[in-house]
Amino acid sequence: MTRGGERHMPAITLKELAKREDRITPGHRLCPGCGAALLIRQALLAIDEPVVMAVATGCLEVSTTIFPYTAWRIPWIHCAFENAASTISGAEAAYKALQRRGKKLPRIVFIGVGGDGGTYDIGLQALSGAMERGHRMIYICYNNEAYCNTGYQRSSATPIGAHTTTSPAGRAIPGKPQHRKNLTFIMAAHEIPYVAQTTVWRWRDVVEKFRKAAQVDGPAFINVLCPCPSGWGFDPSETLEMSRLAVETCIWPLFEVEGGTKWTLNYKPKEKLPVEEWLKRQRRFAHLFKDEKGREMVKAFQEHVDREWEFLLRLCGEA
Repeated sequence: MTRGGERHMPAITLKELAKREDRITPGHRLCPGCGAALLIRQALLAIDEPVVMAVATGCLEVSTTIFPYTAWRIPWIHCAFENAASTISGAEAAYKALQRRGKKLPRIVFIGVGGDGGTYDIGLQALSGAMERGHRMIYICYNNEAYCNTGYQRSSATPIGAHTTTSPAGRAIPGKPQHRKNLTFIMAAHEIPYVAQTTVWRWRDVVEKFRKAAQVDGPAFINVLCPCPSGWGFDPSETLEMSRLAVETCIWPLFEVEGGTKWTLNYKPKEKLPVEEWLKRQRRFAHLFKDEKGREMVKAFQEHVDREWEFLLRLCGEA
């Protein structure tokens, strides 16, 4: 056993994953190119054990459970916008209660899921409480950087400069004036067994992190960047490219934290690209390249990314 209680497992191949049954079916109503759809498919294929999942109201929920249909092949709970973490921690507590009464049950992996609105903002209290209590569960944030289900309003995961329906670029402001919140660091500060950040571009990174999270004896949190073609404003065929550029510009580094103290960088770009390589591909940032005020915001974005990247390198012993 290693720190956090996970077991060492041999790497799984793409061929092996392809032989497994999908736990989310084709035919759901998620948008073409939706990063969340790619994430959930990869994550559930990675886990060997039976799964029970609670999903907060949001894109993933409304698009996969349109009555009377469901796209799920697992026990699945729809909960309110703000309480996916407390709902799945309750299911895990009930499971342990049955075990204490002598019920022989298989090992089940409990997963809570929310978008960035339901995780960074309205669900943060429930999430922090579940992590602090130590429930054996994985919490997934499918981070599309806004409240995409309700018309693309800004969240605290939305980057500086982004045009949204509640931070519209115009004479008053050049898009969202604040930098995004670093929720992955906040969760690492809880000193839970496992915290990770990944994105759908690198399928093996996603799969291995979920396999590790499924084995820890306690809470795990995984923050996954899931590009949204309709909200961000890019062609649905470019979802993986948008994920790749987020990593190569160091806007979204891939790393993991075990026990709050062991920081590991999982990918270091050979050449760190400027942030504008990611920004200029998205309609939500188009206004930043039209005038001096916008260019100043691009500069502020770059400086913020550089500071966070250098800090992460020091934490991971890579400086």
